[in-house]
Amino acid sequence: MKETDTKFLESAFKKYYFEHFDLIHVPQRTSEREFGYQKFNSGMTRHISVKDDKELHLLLMQNVPSDVYCSNAYYSFPNLPMNEKDWKEADLIFDIDAKDLNLSCRSNHTISICNECNQISKNSDQCSKCNSTKLEKKSLPCKNCIDASKTEVLKLSEILINDFSINKNDIQIFFSGNEGFHIYVYDSQFQQSGSRERSELVDYIMFNGAIPEKFGMKKFKPNRNSFPDFNESGWRGRFSKYVYGSKSKRSKIISELLVNGYSSFQKTLDDVSEKIGTKIDPNVTMDIHRIFRLPGSINSKSGLTKILCQDLEKFDAYSDSCFISEESVEIVANCPIEFKLKNKKFGPFNNEKVSVPTFAAVYMICKKLATIA
Repeated sequence: MKETDTKFLESAFKKYYFEHFDLIHVPQRTSEREFGYQKFNSGMTRHISVKDDKELHLLLMQNVPSDVYCSNAYYSFPNLPMNEKDWKEADLIFDIDAKDLNLSCRSNHTISICNECNQISKNSDQCSKCNSTKLEKKSLPCKNCIDASKTEVLKLSEILINDFSINKNDIQIFFSGNEGFHIYVYDSQFQQSGSRERSELVDYIMFNGAIPEKFGMKKFKPNRNSFPDFNESGWRGRFSKYVYGSKSKRSKIISELLVNGYSSFQKTLDDVSEKIGTKIDPNVTMDIHRIFRLPGSINSKSGLTKILCQDLEKFDAYSDSCFISEESVEIVANCPIEFKLKNKKFGPFNNEKVSVPTFAAVYMICKKLATIA
């Protein structure tokens, strides 16, 4: 990134942290957590201990980071190397990202940047200028991406509340600041669970590894009475609603499943997993030493804020998370697709000098689609 662009972003981010520190979600038991940060054009600095919000504010203003992180884990000595921290427990965190949902709209708002000649074009596998296949992909997610991610969040919340008796008030949903959501679970029975136990939880939530026997099908002499009832709880109930469609069709569908046999039933389970299993990033939930983007901090992939969603249904990701200044700035923009921020449309721009609000300039520069004029 050019030095002028770096300085511009640092200035915009510093102003944000000065004016909007009230949005920073300083976690409970702050002194037991590990903090970390990255600066523009440099690596990660971690194993930092922060006592309170005043100390955190000082860290942000002195360093002007591109990204700020905080552990979900609690340690006796958070500032020591990992093997000396003395892990106590960790909050449960899930990551739902539009890029993992295989959405058809994605190709319409993905941009290819050639690593050889910097040519920018709409989504392609080969540079239109130099024919290189070394391309960096940048996505400018749309409303459909966010809506699909919201659907996964609701599926996850339903499982956590109904299958694991987690109190709704102990679940917090944050927009990640780019194209997905982070779901935090506090004070659950999983606080002291290690990676292995969390891996089993992930398999359950994603509906991975389901076997026909659990849903009534046996290789030899299957009994139709063993199949799930329509109103059962948990995955047997979800299976029923998806596969039968209605109570009245249960008997007919079971007869068809029995005729098709065991191996066909396994394919039905795989289809259920793909269609109604919750699509989360398993590695995120299993990692009990990860540091996560700090709620209220800016995501350097977009210039948008990781923000708490008070009402998920009404939450407008590309308006409610945009807090950077509206002051006009001149940039040279090369953004071949249109995008929307704060209910305003921008682009497409063909390597042209334009005047846009600072928040739009920050967004494009973070996506490598613009530079300060």
